[in-house]
Amino acid sequence: MQFIGRLLDTVSSVSTLFTNPYRVRDVPVSDYGGGGKVKVKEDGRMYLYKNTQCQSWDCLLMCPETPTTALRLFQVASEEDAMNWFLQYSLKLRPFYETLHLKAEPTQPIVDCIRSHPDWSSGHIAVETGLRLCLKHNYVQRCTNKTWNCQTPLHLACERGNVACVKELLEESQARTDIKDRNGETPVHSAAKQDSPAVIQVLCSRLCSGVNEVNSSGETPLHVASRMGRVETVKALLAGGAKCDVIGSSGYPIHSAMKHSEKDCVEEILKADSNQLHAQDALYGGTPLHWAKTAEMCRLLLNHGCSVNFLSHTGESPLHILTKKGRFEAAMVLLTHEANANLKGQDGNTALHLAMKMDHMELIKALIVFGADVEIHNDLGETPGLIAARNSKGEGEKGWEERHSPTVFIQSLRIQGHGSSSEAAEAPTLLSCRMDKLLCLDGGGIKGLVLIQMLIALEKEAGRPTRELFDWVAGTSTGGILALAIIHGKSMEYLRCLYFRMKEQVFRGSRPYESAPLEDFLKKEFGENTKMSDIKFPRVMVTSVLADRHPGELHIFRNYDPPSVQRVPPYATTATFKPLTVPQEQLVWRAARSSGAAPTYFRPMGRFVDGGLLANNPTLDAMTEIHQYNKGRGEQIKKLGIVVSLGTGKPPQVEVSSVDVFRPSNPLELAKSFIGAKELGKMLVDCCTDSDGCAVDRAAAWCEMIDTIYQRLSPQLSHEVMLDEVSDAVLVNMLWETQMYLYEKKEVLQSLWSPNE
Repeated sequence: MQFIGRLLDTVSSVSTLFTNPYRVRDVPVSDYGGGGKVKVKEDGRMYLYKNTQCQSWDCLLMCPETPTTALRLFQVASEEDAMNWFLQYSLKLRPFYETLHLKAEPTQPIVDCIRSHPDWSSGHIAVETGLRLCLKHNYVQRCTNKTWNCQTPLHLACERGNVACVKELLEESQARTDIKDRNGETPVHSAAKQDSPAVIQVLCSRLCSGVNEVNSSGETPLHVASRMGRVETVKALLAGGAKCDVIGSSGYPIHSAMKHSEKDCVEEILKADSNQLHAQDALYGGTPLHWAKTAEMCRLLLNHGCSVNFLSHTGESPLHILTKKGRFEAAMVLLTHEANANLKGQDGNTALHLAMKMDHMELIKALIVFGADVEIHNDLGETPGLIAARNSKGEGEKGWEERHSPTVFIQSLRIQGHGSSSEAAEAPTLLSCRMDKLLCLDGGGIKGLVLIQMLIALEKEAGRPTRELFDWVAGTSTGGILALAIIHGKSMEYLRCLYFRMKEQVFRGSRPYESAPLEDFLKKEFGENTKMSDIKFPRVMVTSVLADRHPGELHIFRNYDPPSVQRVPPYATTATFKPLTVPQEQLVWRAARSSGAAPTYFRPMGRFVDGGLLANNPTLDAMTEIHQYNKGRGEQIKKLGIVVSLGTGKPPQVEVSSVDVFRPSNPLELAKSFIGAKELGKMLVDCCTDSDGCAVDRAAAWCEMIDTIYQRLSPQLSHEVMLDEVSDAVLVNMLWETQMYLYEKKEVLQSLWSPNE
């Protein structure tokens, strides 16, 4: 039986040898008292035996706590391996077995770590295995600031995010924070790469000399954390003394954050040092805005006051950079924050020159819509139009002309766009000093941008702001908001940018939209306490509908006293309604909000809903108001000489399959009836808010009868644009079509103003 037992032990040992020879096991000390097992080496509690019975080399660790049992650390067949690992184990295990009561299971990760990282010290291994107590050992403390493979235990503790070990190394071992590894990185760099602000706080709780050190890549820990988006680490670094103004190989930490679009990191840097908004990088001398890649990042910097037209050392503005990269959404943010589209950069190129070279359709349209000059020359004498013609594709490809691109428009501008045509020169003088001028602005939500684009063209022809061109201004919904903005002296360019910026805030979520963002926008622009009567000229009319009665009734908000001749009420009333506010008490922002309370888009403003329900094209209502105002005024009456009516664009007419609504008798008829009801509902809304059909014919006929000049401008759009559209691409295309329409109507614009006025 003894023989069989020994045979089984031998088989077990051999099988172990071929499975995992480095597995730590508990073995009886008595097994190594003879029987072919010879002690070869001894170092402290470590013993190396040659086991002739199993043809192996066994390493034992004696444990005073268990004198009859030892830990076998390995059992290998190779003498070379045995000698090598015995030397490693005896050198590095001393702090562990002298500090801890080691057993097989907790010893295994220690010896595994020694084999995996033979170049590590006992301190590194203690950190890796989390055995903080071993860091107190004298042998470990003597080696704390020595580097193994150019890395100290503190580097490793910071990499692993082990706060306890970091504290132990700093407090008990006096570990230094300025020692650099092979990449020139301090332990603070190692911590910055991890999302462990607690480690940074511990490092910076005492004088931390490595917090602003630059590594071999030209980055401080703040650069690293900003680049990697470790926002909590960035906060901890800034709180611990990290400086925002340490320049690296490519720029400051804010440039690193911008390059990788780390919004939260940028915000934290700006909180710590607002001057970083204008910091110039070392490579190009660009501000953080030059490094922006997304619309969100551009918006962030511009909201903090970053200069939108700053030129780098290479002579380029942020708009030039974004145009080169073809980043349309980000470029739109710059344009809507008043970026100069005609600013010359490297080689005298404007952004339009670059967009033409890139053949970027959306950017070209956007730049021209926002006032880019198609005739400006670069240093080579090239205009954007010349580049467009040169880059135009052949007939076999989908070229500029086939895509209705700006080339045809630009080339036509070059040929015909200067001076007045013969038709304009022959136009009669339409106005005299005694003639009143009326401007009417339709409703249309975000399509108010069309109105703005046309007013910009109108002002350009007249050479004066809109408020100086008209005696009366009437508007509905978005047109009403613009009418109030006009009399308060807002520039059209500013309003265009404002509309683009505010659409994301106002049209957020799903219908009906929250009213608060729209109201906050109106209060900010017009003031919370500004009254309608505060501005006397020009006279303004803003339409709305009183919805506290049935049938609803048109109401006009004015900045003047109502007509003295009151009209007869259209309906006999069976109720008493609250009196209406007089202009001297009416808040401007509330009047604007009342006119723009489009049903299903926004909640009513008290008893008022959108004026578009009864007067989406307010021309006839404005003329009626002027007529009633003039009654009984005798010689004070000034004839209405010209009416300019501006629309928000006409959608294309499309076929309607059915408007038949009936009681269905089967599922197929139910579907047909549903489609019919849907189309009928849309048609009813369109008819209620129509501003380009009969309303235009009636206004034209009335003006013709009273010998008043009438001009209606409303571009034909290729696609229907919704009132709450937020896509920059869709809106830019809408304005592009408006711009082309305005060029076609150039003679009309020129004929509106007498050159002698």
